Amino acid sequence: MKKVFVAGGMLVLSLFAVSVPDMHAGAENAVSGKVVETMDSGGYTYVRLEKNGKKIWAAIPQTKVSKGQTLSLKPGLEMANFESKTLKRTFDAIIFSEGMIK
Repeated sequence: MKKVFVAGGMLVLSLFAVSVPDMHAGAENAVSGKVVETMDSGGYTYVRLEKNGKKIWAAIPQTKVSKGQTLSLKPGLEMANFESKTLKRTFDAIIFSEGMIK
């Protein structure tokens, strides 16, 4: 009985260890750049960031952001052809991030 309990406990611990995200992983995948356009809608702040001549859209929970501000955002999910019903527009590509890196 002890062997089964120990083996079960080891299995639970190994599953837990696999499911806990590395809080530092993905920092190299952060989205960053200078804000060239921004708008709020539907509880989100949409920002168009420019870095090294490339521009990308990102959406974060509604946050006060200004044009010209430099932002670093947490990595997020990129969606192609995302239609925002509240803005009545479609983004060719947009990254949904949890927010800014402090």
